[in-house]
Amino acid sequence: MHRPVQRVGRAPRLTRILVSAAAVPVMLVAAGCSSDSGSGDDAKKSADSSPDAKASASASANAVKPAAYATLPDPCSVLSKKTLGEMVPKGSKSGKEGKSDDVATRGNCYWSSLDNNGVKGSQFRWLNVALLRFDSDSRGEGGRLAHNYFEKQVTGAQSVAGAKNTKSQPVSGTGDEATAVSYDLKKKEGSFKQQTIVTRVENVVVTLDYNGAGLAGEKTPNPADLLKAAEKAAKEAVAAVSAANQDGGSTASSSPSKSASPSTSASKSASPSKSASPSKSATKKS
Repeated sequence: MHRPVQRVGRAPRLTRILVSAAAVPVMLVAAGCSSDSGSGDDAKKSADSSPDAKASASASANAVKPAAYATLPDPCSVLSKKTLGEMVPKGSKSGKEGKSDDVATRGNCYWSSLDNNGVKGSQFRWLNVALLRFDSDSRGEGGRLAHNYFEKQVTGAQSVAGAKNTKSQPVSGTGDEATAVSYDLKKKEGSFKQQTIVTRVENVVVTLDYNGAGLAGEKTPNPADLLKAAEKAAKEAVAAVSAANQDGGSTASSSPSKSASPSTSASKSASPSKSASPSKSATKKS
């Protein structure tokens, strides 16, 4: 009798071999994925997220461009003798400089003229030039701060109490931006014709006030003539500011404590409403 062939155990061994063989590719694929994980990208991300990299990027983003102009000219010398002789003929040599706690930041000078013609009356003229410079600081760039103050000065000139027939117009060829504001102001001494030119050149704002009146029966001056003279003087003042900074201006800003802010500067420098005070000026000279 033949005994049946014993095949017990063969199938399990074959199964183990097949399982082991099938597992090999899986392990290799897993190993391949692990070795191709983009270690260079991780290193870059790690470097970009480091404290030093973040601080450097923040400092670069917050950097403020230094102001273009670092100083101001002597306010009493920004206009030529010829111009002063035409605008304030009886007071061209009597310029008076206003007080300033920082002449590199703010300053002003004013002149008054009374041409007395006896019984025929008198011609009165008053001229003021105010300079205000802004440094770049934590509030922003000097040019932008000056632009904001320029707009405030124009608004102030347009809203003087008691002003009549107020007119505004741009002035070409004077700094980076310039506006002329004209109005009539009636006072007990006479009818005053006011001309205010506000101009900005880089980080400096120049405000020029010029008014005239015919007193004691003298005829009222032509406002168009006054405006033409004021525009000419404003151009000279702007040129004087640029000439005072011919070396290219500053490479570093002054400290914020000395930098003129719009709020403090407006109170310390001559504003249109305060500087152009026909009644006070005329009273002193009449």
